[in-house]
Amino acid sequence: MDMEYEMRGPYLIVHVGSELDHHRAECLKAGLHKIERERGIKYIIFDFNGTGFMDSSGVGLLISRYRDLSMSGGNVYASGVCPAVKKLFYVSGLHKIIGVYEKVEDIIYGEK
Repeated sequence: MDMEYEMRGPYLIVHVGSELDHHRAECLKAGLHKIERERGIKYIIFDFNGTGFMDSSGVGLLISRYRDLSMSGGNVYASGVCPAVKKLFYVSGLHKIIGVYEKVEDIIYGEK
């Protein structure tokens, strides 16, 4: 499964896809490590538009990216989160460390 991403200024935008389960999380993790090393990424936006499911592997991926980037002054954001995934953000406490926004543009043109 190929990782779908795009660069916009200092932001790496990761288009999550329809599910963020164990398999997808492992694929994203491997791809992100490579891109982060090559490009020195400080900000990642996980675009959840069209994502209807996320499990604990997805939560773990987001936490690990947050931990690594925050140590170097970066940050992780989420956009387009559907109600089912948003519920997991709140139950797991992710919303306390990762900003949840309506659209990618709200992150890029708002807070860094």
